[in-house]
Amino acid sequence: MGHTWGYAISSFFSFTSHHCFLHPLTLLCMIFLLCSTTCHSIDIHPQDKVSLLCFKSWIQDPDQVLSSWGSSNNNCTNWNGITCDNTGHVLLVNLTSMNLSGQIHPSFCNLSYLEKVDFSHNNFTCPLPVCFGNLLGLRTVDLSHNRFHGGVPDSFVRLKQLTELVLSGNPDLGGPIPGWIGNFSAYLERLQLGFCSFNGMIPDSLVYLKSLNYLDLENNLLSGNLVDFHQPLVLLNLASNRFSGTLPCFSAAIKSLTVLNLSNNSIVGGIPACIASLEVLSHLNLSGNHLKYRISPRLVFSEKLLVLDLSNNGLSGPIPGKIAETTEKQGLVLLDLSHNQFSGEIPLKITELKSLQALFLSHNLLSGEIPARIGNLTYLEVIDLSHNSLSGTIPLNIVGCFQLLALILNNNNLSGVIQPEFDALDSLKILDISNNRFSGDIPLTLAGCKSLEIVDFSSNDLSGSLNDAITKWTNLRYLSLAQNKFSGTLPSWLFTFQAIEMMDFSHNKFSGFIPDVNVKGSSLFNSRDLTVKEPTGATRNVQLRVSVIVSDNNQSSFTYNLSSMVGIDLSNNLLHGEIPRGLFGLAGLQYLNLSSNFLDGQLPGLQKMQSLKALDLSHNSLSGHIPGNISSLQGLDTLNLSYNCFSGSVPQKQGYGRFPGAFAGNPDLCLESSGGGCEDGRVSSEQGSFFGEDRMDGPISVGIFFISAFISFDVGVVVLFCSTRARNYILRTKV
Repeated sequence: MGHTWGYAISSFFSFTSHHCFLHPLTLLCMIFLLCSTTCHSIDIHPQDKVSLLCFKSWIQDPDQVLSSWGSSNNNCTNWNGITCDNTGHVLLVNLTSMNLSGQIHPSFCNLSYLEKVDFSHNNFTCPLPVCFGNLLGLRTVDLSHNRFHGGVPDSFVRLKQLTELVLSGNPDLGGPIPGWIGNFSAYLERLQLGFCSFNGMIPDSLVYLKSLNYLDLENNLLSGNLVDFHQPLVLLNLASNRFSGTLPCFSAAIKSLTVLNLSNNSIVGGIPACIASLEVLSHLNLSGNHLKYRISPRLVFSEKLLVLDLSNNGLSGPIPGKIAETTEKQGLVLLDLSHNQFSGEIPLKITELKSLQALFLSHNLLSGEIPARIGNLTYLEVIDLSHNSLSGTIPLNIVGCFQLLALILNNNNLSGVIQPEFDALDSLKILDISNNRFSGDIPLTLAGCKSLEIVDFSSNDLSGSLNDAITKWTNLRYLSLAQNKFSGTLPSWLFTFQAIEMMDFSHNKFSGFIPDVNVKGSSLFNSRDLTVKEPTGATRNVQLRVSVIVSDNNQSSFTYNLSSMVGIDLSNNLLHGEIPRGLFGLAGLQYLNLSSNFLDGQLPGLQKMQSLKALDLSHNSLSGHIPGNISSLQGLDTLNLSYNCFSGSVPQKQGYGRFPGAFAGNPDLCLESSGGGCEDGRVSSEQGSFFGEDRMDGPISVGIFFISAFISFDVGVVVLFCSTRARNYILRTKV
């Protein structure tokens, strides 16, 4: 190696002396560059080379990331993921996230100088290598996020120099955590065994391991009473296990513990005030336990606490007036007290948490008004006060939260009008004020909220017609105006939103015709490549899951998951005329409810609606024959065409037997029986395949009422309603 470098230098000086004169500084830089390319050229040790090539021979490498490993290549620096010392011995093997799979060849354990091995985020499917116990110089082992199985080999106990052991994300490891885990290395600082299906109790040896400062056992099957650790831990994550007992004080870590996550266990009792004595605690998550009682007024955390999550417990009493110190530059970023039994008013002190970015107080027993000074929290991105008993109106001061992404106030007793000034919240993605007592119309100024993706105004006293402000919400995914007093005709732009998944205008007073579907309408309505997957019989109710993750640099990341069927609901209105044929050409539509209107005309073929799971056209004046191709829709599990004016026959062979009662109340419809005869569609012994009562607010209760109590009266109405003349008269009088 030295001869090669000397020859390169002499050749370089020979070239410069014969061809040009170089500035001394330039000459020095060129010598440095030349040295950097030659001085780092280290030949891999022959024995280590053989070991790695054997290892490679057992590996599946679809992306060819190990193609640089070859018998003709001796330069260690050219071997991807390999680092050698100056003698050519391999010190580090880093193959993280390379899409590798297969098994580990035993010859890998002949790399006797190895100090660090990282196979994380691959697809290895084999037991953890027993021979790793021979690599006595190992300091770091990261085998996380693979498919290793069979427990932790006892041979690992020989790794006396180990400082880091990361096995998390191997769900098939299982078994108990080895009892020797806290004794084998006096240098072990970091132990990550999350998501590995370990069971049993935490070994006592781990509780007393003095060198340990980072312990992550999240999402296992560990049980037993929660114990107090006896070392100055920096991070303790025992989330999503089966620990019970009460909360200890963690006094050994009073000056070191920054992250404490004990969520989703079975911890009982109250929250001891000594938890607030943890001087540098920045993240505290006690959610999803069985904690009870009031929070002590002495439980006041320092300004270093960024995240406080006490959600999904049984905590009661008033929310403490002061729960954490705050300064102009530091304080709580996320406060989650949702899903408890807190009562009383929202304390004004919350509006002094200047750094707050996410506030979750939903599903409690809170009353009173929303604090008028909430607009002082200018960093707020998420406000969720839903499912309480709050009254009054939305304070106009809330526009001071100009970074707001989600405003969720549903299921309260709020009233008043939607203020035109709310257009200042132009970053808003989610606006949910459903199940309150708001009145008035939708202000035209809301056109300024161009970022809106989820809008739920359902179950209020809103009125007026649909204005063009809604057309500016071009990112709209979910829109519900159900159970209000809206009127007027449906606008032509109704089906033009490109990202729309669910549109619910049911239980209003919309009249006129249903606009035809634009061929450039929603890509979700028209595409069968759907990401939304619902189980059979799924409801149409939207499920919204909002989450905020706070990083160590005080920054939060906002995400939400919308889960709903892709559908259209225009039921229980005053719509008339024929159903636009374009509506039956939407290949991505899963749910369509046009029941309880005055629609007429014939039902076109539905063969294009291959994603359809639920169809309700009941209580209209539709006529003609039942299309035979409905039965070919394999995903359809709910069908209701009852109480219309259909005629002709429905052959048994078309498979309509799986929708009992779907054709009740069609007096001129012949339902073929098993004996080949014809059953009168005027009266059916079955009640009909209606949407379940928990799935639909409108036609279900109406349908059951009509069928069970007034079936004979309904038949008379249906017969009358099939007359065009009578139908026109009823339309005029009802409007």
